[in-house]
Amino acid sequence: MITLSRSAFDISPAAHDYARMSNEATRQQLKAMLLEKSVRTGEFTLASGKTSDLYIDCRITALDPVGANLIGQLGWDTVKEKVAELGIDAIGGMTMGADPISLAVGMTSAVQNPEAPIQVFTVRKEPKGHGRGKQIEGNFKEGDTIIVVDDVITTGGSTLKAVDAIEAAGGKVAFALILVDREEGGREAIEARDIPVVSLFSRSTLLDE
Repeated sequence: MITLSRSAFDISPAAHDYARMSNEATRQQLKAMLLEKSVRTGEFTLASGKTSDLYIDCRITALDPVGANLIGQLGWDTVKEKVAELGIDAIGGMTMGADPISLAVGMTSAVQNPEAPIQVFTVRKEPKGHGRGKQIEGNFKEGDTIIVVDDVITTGGSTLKAVDAIEAAGGKVAFALILVDREEGGREAIEARDIPVVSLFSRSTLLDE
């Protein structure tokens, strides 16, 4: 019979260092992919109606299988402690920008935490015009504690629209997970609703050399 002491389960400083290095490697890979595939400079009119010299189409990266895998790893690593602490049930946001991000994080949670993976849902832009008239589709139920997701925030409007739909359906939003914060007031608008914002990248960290 093999007896294991408590120390056998302790994570050594070397293991912590490896985890940090692994996380940073994933971040750098995802950053490089976003810069290559999703970031464009020029003159653009955004969904918010604002004009900008920067356009970020995160869907191109999030719908790439390699990009989705990187988002899942980095996203889950970023939120997993909060998931356990806050008892998160599900993750989702406004279609379609949030969809691949939510699914990637949910799938990674199922691999790394198979006993209690977080479920995934999507929020329609408007309630369905037939059937049960639902606005939220997928694995969501009244009373769930939620991570609301968005790919990019500018003013925060689409994220807050998702929050409104989730709260109207009886969900409780614990915090927002954002792939890229453009640093144009969206974070402040969301946090004004007492919803903390966790972003994987900001304009500053994405564009720094």
